[in-house]
Amino acid sequence: MNHSPKHNLTYQLAHDLGTSIVVGKYSIGDSLPTEAELCIEYDVSRSATREAVKMLSAKGLIASRPKKGIRVLPESSWNMFDTDVLGWILSSNPSLTLLKSFTEVRAAIEPQAAALAAVNATFDELEEIEKALARMEAAEKGLDDSLDSDIAFHTSILKASGNPFIVQLTDFISTALRVSIRYTNKAKGVEGDVQKHADILNMIKSRNPEKAHAAVKEILDEALELINTNL
Repeated sequence: MNHSPKHNLTYQLAHDLGTSIVVGKYSIGDSLPTEAELCIEYDVSRSATREAVKMLSAKGLIASRPKKGIRVLPESSWNMFDTDVLGWILSSNPSLTLLKSFTEVRAAIEPQAAALAAVNATFDELEEIEKALARMEAAEKGLDDSLDSDIAFHTSILKASGNPFIVQLTDFISTALRVSIRYTNKAKGVEGDVQKHADILNMIKSRNPEKAHAAVKEILDEALELINTNL
């Protein structure tokens, strides 16, 4: 279903302002233009502008108060689990420190997700992980996208964990993986290690949670070491 023109204008304005905030065009504590000024600057209606301001307020980027205007909030208020916010940050040439923080979150979640998948994964969920691995193998031959297939592999394990809270993190992990995997692969000079991913799948299929946990941890420990070396 196509979004309405108003919805598209609202989201585009939220995207433009959100990106401007995370790249530092508007500093923390600065005031943004008023809603009336934004209407003129971006050539959008007052209602679309108001909705965009509400969106950014809900994401923790700004605070809008009557007679006090629109103020940029500190990063500690930003909802980093919001895929829009994360996407804006990651598209603005993120620091290695941020990539390290994200990889640390992965290290806290993904090994346990693999261990749970070894216990809980259904036949269909195992098949999805296998399909993602097959895509990674095809990507080595130039027949698929290496980044997309790598992301599909990791997110399919999250979905196979059987834990609804971990599954809810799929979009967040997927959004950030797009930058972090690209960085670590570039730093290593190679694409994703297919054999190590195959080892993860085999441990999950063998219903061995301890070894599945260890296999994922090995990949993430390697990524953290690579980032720390370049910090």
